[in-house]
Amino acid sequence: MSAEPIRVFIAEDHPLYREGVTRMLGQRAGFEVVGEAEDGQLALDAMRELRPDVALVDVAMPGLDGLGVLNAIKRDQLDIKVVLLSGALENQVVYRALAAGADGILSKTEGPDAVADAIIAVVEGRTVLPPDLHSGLAKEIRKRGVDTGPHLSGRELEVLKLTAEGCSATEIAERLSISSGTVKTHLQNAYQKLGVSDRAAAVAEAMRRGLIE
Repeated sequence: MSAEPIRVFIAEDHPLYREGVTRMLGQRAGFEVVGEAEDGQLALDAMRELRPDVALVDVAMPGLDGLGVLNAIKRDQLDIKVVLLSGALENQVVYRALAAGADGILSKTEGPDAVADAIIAVVEGRTVLPPDLHSGLAKEIRKRGVDTGPHLSGRELEVLKLTAEGCSATEIAERLSISSGTVKTHLQNAYQKLGVSDRAAAVAEAMRRGLIE
């Protein structure tokens, strides 16, 4: 992890949960909570000013829900990683979040270690998705139909599959015995073919098309 603390913003309307996460991160080295909000619109306005590294955003919030906050961050191209929090991880919500470009999705039932690990993971460029959601998410994607779309090369598919498993560019390069630069080139080619602009959206779109499980 960097010597500089990871700057975190917490957007959550349940005060006890918000206070608990704030306290937990405050007790750990390497994290700094730079702001909190219980309303989605207020959170978005604050994040535009504070520019945290990572935003923990509740899916269900007054003012503007978590997906609305996520969409605004991506639309405005704010350099903020977004981890959505939910008490009930429904397949439809997970699919929509990934398609919108969420960097991670986390159940509120997860413990402090999982929250801290998720923040570190998204800063390192990995997508955080609870393992038990993979089969349900695949079913949701199949329900939405398979799109043949443009052809991805075998190597592009390999890189996307490893990305879906949460591997970083460096880890993918090591596993495929190629350079990190080549991994990034394959990812960029896949983004262009799939019509997306980031890793999470590429994984969601590839799964929707039935290209990867």
